[in-house]
Amino acid sequence: MGKQNSKWFILLILALVWGSSFILMKKGLDGGMNAYQLGAYRIIFTSLFLLPILGKELFKIKKKKIKYIILAGLLGNFFPIFLFAVAQTEISSSISSTLNSFTPLNTLIIGSVFFGLTFSKKQIIGLLIGIVGCLTLVYAGASGNPTKNYWFALLVIIATWCYASNINLVKKHLHDVSPLAITVGNFAFLLLPALLILALNGFEFQIIQNSTESIGIFNSIHPLVYIAILGIIGTGLANIYFYRLIQMSSPIFASNVTYLIPVVATIWSVIFNENVTGLQVLGTAIILFGVYFTNRK
Repeated sequence: MGKQNSKWFILLILALVWGSSFILMKKGLDGGMNAYQLGAYRIIFTSLFLLPILGKELFKIKKKKIKYIILAGLLGNFFPIFLFAVAQTEISSSISSTLNSFTPLNTLIIGSVFFGLTFSKKQIIGLLIGIVGCLTLVYAGASGNPTKNYWFALLVIIATWCYASNINLVKKHLHDVSPLAITVGNFAFLLLPALLILALNGFEFQIIQNSTESIGIFNSIHPLVYIAILGIIGTGLANIYFYRLIQMSSPIFASNVTYLIPVVATIWSVIFNENVTGLQVLGTAIILFGVYFTNRK
């Protein structure tokens, strides 16, 4: 598979995995966890999966790169994981996934101002088209959920700035470090803070059975199973491939995954019989066109 096809394949797989992560977070929160337990368990599951298998990768990290590895762990995982978890206690998973699509625009701004990166006029126009699609989806979601507290949406916006900073950081300072080493290094550092946060919030929680679940089989699954899947696949494995994508393409191309995530999240909404309006479909179509326009030859 050529490099061009490979990066598109990785982009689509990441969109599928991360687009599904919002419904997994929702299942954890609806199952009785608080946001801090969810975030801590997510990091712990990721760390316990990666370290026994790939721990040897830590020895490949040069001392001068450690500070960037730690910073990447905080910006790319630690802060966003908890920001998204807290945000989803008040706003829907579909809105949360849509707001995440501001990452490409923030990537461009931060890359231009702080990292000296240049971008083409075509990329800027494509990003603006994507933003129009995102705002359309946000408006559609807000209209259908008027009781939600949308001040919590600011937490997602802060998370997108963290993601954007991390993407530019990895491209500039960790381009010569293997994606495996970056990912393992991130979670080797984050394991202790996550254990501390979980100890402060309690390891146990009261499981809530959601009798109104649209697909009954999901009622019998323990909330920790959802978070284990989220941690191992949606965080551990996905991060490895995301760092690889950043290194083999551009920051803007890699950040485009956040434009595709709402599309997957919308599909999950249909599966779980949540309302999907024509305006949401329109917003999704605009996003897809923006991604195409940004990356077409």
